[in-house]
Amino acid sequence: QVHFVESGGGLVRPGGSLRLSCAASGSIFSIVAMGWYRQAPGKQRELVAGITNPGSTKYPASVEGRFTISRDNTKNTVYLQMDSLKPEDTAVYYCNRDPPFTHWGQGTQVTVSS
Repeated sequence: QVHFVESGGGLVRPGGSLRLSCAASGSIFSIVAMGWYRQAPGKQRELVAGITNPGSTKYPASVEGRFTISRDNTKNTVYLQMDSLKPEDTAVYYCNRDPPFTHWGQGTQVTVSS
């Protein structure tokens, strides 16, 4: 089983940027689609970025144009570049397969606040 460790979160002001990283415990080359998810307090976990193995990406309207997902199969790592951050982006961010495995990492907290 592949496990994921997320990092790169923190406190940032509105309009700022963060780059999240997701290190997989094994090869992600065979995982067709990977995703970044987030869960805000009191809300359901949602997919905020997805990427297939050839590199096609998808985003919901709420982050389109501000978030960019990428993957490096040679490093078994998936990234999420987040720009123009808003307070409503505050959440714990996770990576997983898309659709997700049943097991999740601990996530990384992103807080957008002035």
